Amino acid sequence: MSILVATWTKRLVSLPGSNRSKQNMTSSMPVRVKKVATNAIVSSWSCRLFCVAPILVGAVSGLSGQAYAGDPVFRIVFEDGKMTPLRIDVPADTRIELQLVNTGKTPAEFESLPLRKEKVIAPGVTTDMVIKGLDPGEYPFFDDFHPDAPPAVLIAK
Repeated sequence: MSILVATWTKRLVSLPGSNRSKQNMTSSMPVRVKKVATNAIVSSWSCRLFCVAPILVGAVSGLSGQAYAGDPVFRIVFEDGKMTPLRIDVPADTRIELQLVNTGKTPAEFESLPLRKEKVIAPGVTTDMVIKGLDPGEYPFFDDFHPDAPPAVLIAK
């Protein structure tokens, strides 16, 4: 694999209608391009920048949605169009974890428009959803795959 590298040099330039001498007018312009091996171009800083930085960014961003050991956990069970409980009281301004369990034989979908959260849960699956500090208020949610099921509400106090 090879890449093209441009070499730069000073070149005299004169503007039309200008009375300035050509010696005072300079511009950097590429004059030739040559092929060089990729190994010669890669330096330690560029490898760190393009190889290590994306890994670190991915690791840091992945931690933001994980639950911590001290987070309060609230369990919501989906079973073929039924959700229990229909009302959950949670602390306001506190990071919480919702444990979503589908014990039914059909898939379910947790969806809340005010929370801007949705998650599909396959039959027999337990999954988690982290919600960062909520302002006091009511946050309705529903099972989008079972529209006849009554909606539930998360109440932050």
